[in-house]
Amino acid sequence: MTFAALGLSKKSLLALEREGFEAPTPIQAQAIPPALQGKDVVGSAATGTGKTLAFVLPILERLEGKHGTRALVLAPTRELALQIHEQVERFRHGHHLRSAVVIGGVGIAAQSHAFAKGVEIVVATPGRLNDHLDSGSARLDQIEILVLDEADRMLDMGFLPQLRRILRHLPPRRQSLLFSATMAGEVADFAREHLHQPVRVEVARSGTTAERATQQVFLVGQEEKVALLLALLEQDQLSTLVFTRTKKRADRVARSLLRAGHKVAVIHADRSQGQRRAALEGFRSGEHRVLVATDIAARGIDVAEIGHVVNFDLPHVPEDYVHRIGRTARMEASGRASSFASPEEHDLLRGIEKFTRKTVERAAVPREHDAFRDELKRRAEMPLPGRHAQRHHRREGRPHQASGPPRSPHHREQSPARPPQKVGSWKPRRRR
Repeated sequence: MTFAALGLSKKSLLALEREGFEAPTPIQAQAIPPALQGKDVVGSAATGTGKTLAFVLPILERLEGKHGTRALVLAPTRELALQIHEQVERFRHGHHLRSAVVIGGVGIAAQSHAFAKGVEIVVATPGRLNDHLDSGSARLDQIEILVLDEADRMLDMGFLPQLRRILRHLPPRRQSLLFSATMAGEVADFAREHLHQPVRVEVARSGTTAERATQQVFLVGQEEKVALLLALLEQDQLSTLVFTRTKKRADRVARSLLRAGHKVAVIHADRSQGQRRAALEGFRSGEHRVLVATDIAARGIDVAEIGHVVNFDLPHVPEDYVHRIGRTARMEASGRASSFASPEEHDLLRGIEKFTRKTVERAAVPREHDAFRDELKRRAEMPLPGRHAQRHHRREGRPHQASGPPRSPHHREQSPARPPQKVGSWKPRRRR
């Protein structure tokens, strides 16, 4: 199959050749022809299979020569929106179309100006787009093409009410394209409600992980996870993306890696847009070997060769596992995905295996590795006062404490200068 066989124009074919694309991926081969015909499309394919071009090229072809805001692409995260916008910018030249990205974390004035100029293609996150609709700076009554990328993630993140508000501003007669790596029940319900007789394209079954990603899981305790990560990083020089469950955990892991001499960047929701962009650029350029992130980065990291993805914490939602490991082994590349499962995460691991219909290989924990042993030794040699204080604070939070008067939360343990004075006591009387 060639791009020419899909019905694309000479402009698009020349742009694809200039950018080094030789043949369409399966999702592109199946989704582009119906999209060019103006039909609604529901596409399900694993992350990293080229979904973005499957809707960007038809948008450019169908809107050429038109003016005003005609296409709206919605994405769940800023990073994914920026990635999509970069692809639009790469291929829009020669089609005489303008584009703008509308996301939070940056100034709103330039975005309002783009709406005022009537740029033809808008790539947005739902939250910031609703801000523009509330202020009256955005008009969507001329939209001809709506794209929802990573629709399952948008629904998982609770964007359904915001999506419904946006849809009320769109013309009822329009082309709608919905793309997702997983096709859960909520996504199917949304498609039935808002798409008209869509062409269904399923390159990989829902829940399918990247085929070329070698997967393994280490069964370890929480206190061993940092030591295990350091040992794995010593085994090769692959670029490594580490996922944690919380922002605080991401910062703590990054500090541990920096202490060990690794070049590390961090990305999560508390980082400014400038800091997030700098972290991604540093990781992409190789300035940082390791990127520690929360799931905000699971969708939208466009780095050509990520050699190793590490699930430091297993995700609560099995679909997120698919998207996390989809960051490695993109397109035709190969990669490695390692997961750390503590005893309290074994139920999450079973849920992931049920969802993906695949047992993840159990790997041996390298407890004899120098980096592993050194980190555990360092933890064991932590100053005792700090460790005693941590235990003391944990005891204070328990409902049942040792007998004695209640202590103020600001009370500090001190050695008394003299024995405490007895205020009073009670003893049972002996019977005579």
